Amino acid sequence: MSVPSSFAVVGGGIVGSAVARALARSSDAATVTVLEKEAEPARHQTRRNSGVVHAGIYYAPGSAKARFSRRGVGLLRDYCAARGLTYDECGKVIVALDESQRVRLDDLRDRAVANGVPGVRMLDAGGLAELEPHVRGVAGLHSPTTAIVDFAAVAAALLADAADAGATVRTGFEVTRFHQSDDEVRVTAASGETLAFDRVVVCAGLQSDRLARMAGDDPYPRIVPFRGEFALLRPERRHLVNGLVYPVPDPRYPFLGVHLTKRVDGEVMVGPNAVLALAREGYRKRDVDPAELIRLARWDGFRRFAWANRRTAVHELYGSMSRRRFAAAARRYLPTLTAADLVPAPSGIRAQAMDADGTLVDDFRSSRRGNVLCIRNAPSPAATACLAIADDVASELLAG
Repeated sequence: MSVPSSFAVVGGGIVGSAVARALARSSDAATVTVLEKEAEPARHQTRRNSGVVHAGIYYAPGSAKARFSRRGVGLLRDYCAARGLTYDECGKVIVALDESQRVRLDDLRDRAVANGVPGVRMLDAGGLAELEPHVRGVAGLHSPTTAIVDFAAVAAALLADAADAGATVRTGFEVTRFHQSDDEVRVTAASGETLAFDRVVVCAGLQSDRLARMAGDDPYPRIVPFRGEFALLRPERRHLVNGLVYPVPDPRYPFLGVHLTKRVDGEVMVGPNAVLALAREGYRKRDVDPAELIRLARWDGFRRFAWANRRTAVHELYGSMSRRRFAAAARRYLPTLTAADLVPAPSGIRAQAMDADGTLVDDFRSSRRGNVLCIRNAPSPAATACLAIADDVASELLAG
């Protein structure tokens, strides 16, 4: 197989930007083109998140998430230092509210240690109060190296590096078709324009399953969009937290629960919840795609998932409709928080992959069809791991 000389990266979010940079810097002979459907890159998950650099506490030892996040943290920290980007190791505490959660906290500590997360330590109630005076719980797990960044700024820097290395960035190029032959992949846009490349990598987030199917890949896993709604603490209440404050996650559900997150701009975010979005890019409650909802309603796997998680769904929906209920989720461990302390903030969408039987895909997943490599599932901590993911993808594509 010949060495590829032209690459397309479909998707200009943080993973796509990192992949483009890795490819452009790997070979002087290769040409790299980023194809982004929006008018500017990083409009979706990259821009609409809490900015946390995850240290690797939650992930099963040996999983791709564990391996890539741990390697990615070091790469990202060094990259931010080299590029003059803010990287604030403000630390995180995970708070146990009762004895049953304390047991789960022990399990998280064991995972963190197995994954090589540095400096993690258990806190009793007194130690928790010393670190976070306004937080209450029976115990806590402290991760001092958990950090915050501006992932949109990181993505912009990565894309600028790619461009400096010769990459071309095409915005407003919505891919609608792939056609593969033995020696090239022809990529067609909604405008009708067609470009040819040796290799293509799809880093399309919320649209990843659709593009994978265009490339001849399997229909599953499919992306199910979950909207995460946030609030901000009023400026005079930001002193309630010193770092990042998280609840103990429910192991039956893939989301971490409402938490409090410092941002590099000084804001403190509260959230997110997790409700089914009614459109792939349905950031507002009124954003509805009837065709998408019909497809979900006809899918046995999704109906099975929805029924199994009906109680959690109702709870999350109540929180979505009521700021008071939303605040109550955080008030369990931050007792002085009230609904009046919160102001609305933009929502985000998590691109959650789901297998045919309704099982959520927990780990990163990618697949390859001919000369098209598709990243099929890359939720959090993909932003943390973007540079490690990019190195892995570039190695595979450059190998032919």
